[in-house]
Amino acid sequence: MDKAILTCALTGVLTNPKQHPVPVSAAEMARSAREAYDAGASIMHVHFRAQAEGLGQLRSGDPEVAFEVTEASRAACPGVIINQTTGVVGPDISGPVACLRRIMPEIAACNAGTLNYLKIRQDGSWAWPPMVFDNPVEKIKAMLDAMAETGTVPEFECFDVGIVRSVGMYVKNKLCSSAEYNFVMGVESGMPADARLLELIAGYRLPGSLWQTTLIGRQEIWPVHQRAAELGGMLRTGLEDTFYLPNGERASGNGPLIEALARCAERAGRTVASPAEARAML
Repeated sequence: MDKAILTCALTGVLTNPKQHPVPVSAAEMARSAREAYDAGASIMHVHFRAQAEGLGQLRSGDPEVAFEVTEASRAACPGVIINQTTGVVGPDISGPVACLRRIMPEIAACNAGTLNYLKIRQDGSWAWPPMVFDNPVEKIKAMLDAMAETGTVPEFECFDVGIVRSVGMYVKNKLCSSAEYNFVMGVESGMPADARLLELIAGYRLPGSLWQTTLIGRQEIWPVHQRAAELGGMLRTGLEDTFYLPNGERASGNGPLIEALARCAERAGRTVASPAEARAML
């Protein structure tokens, strides 16, 4: 792949905007998207936050909030591609489905398997109560059916090697017609952000399929971004995934993170895809 598509993960979920520079309102999301767009991002991966005062770190499934956020970003970034999150715990997917129908995103993240979502502190205590991020096949099928209805391409989020392998079964079983992979690395109870592992799992995808990495961590993730660029993967970062630049400094926003990602592509001998080129590739 001579061209590298850059995705910016603008805000994420639960990160407190009083502690970190994550955008919440439509205006903030649009400004942050424009910074990332100017740095080379063609795709904005969007989460939607509650807009009431003091609730900015909480998820929103309100389709009107989704519409306001995405329309502001589309206006700020001509030709930008929207990638909507759909991940929810539990069987009720009505919120993300309502958002899909309201905003008609070009891409949506589809969590492709179940994970024990765990994190542990230095003293051995749980950082949060152990939880199951449940994505059984019937839930995945319902999400894929909604995406087919809205003309949205699924991007399969894979937290572990078995989940990567399952995606090929979804295609073979005709739950969907194609596969794009997002290898999520760095969740403490999932795949580590390790370049050696990346070289292996890229070989378990369906032949010819596009893939990218979501790398969660601090400056240790940047060599893995570089290896993804060298292996032909598409590239993603943003304040959802990290607050740290390659030199260990804290990022002031999404723009500097995407600038660093673009340099990874350039060092690998690749050019950054424009939104129009990204659309053609996808």
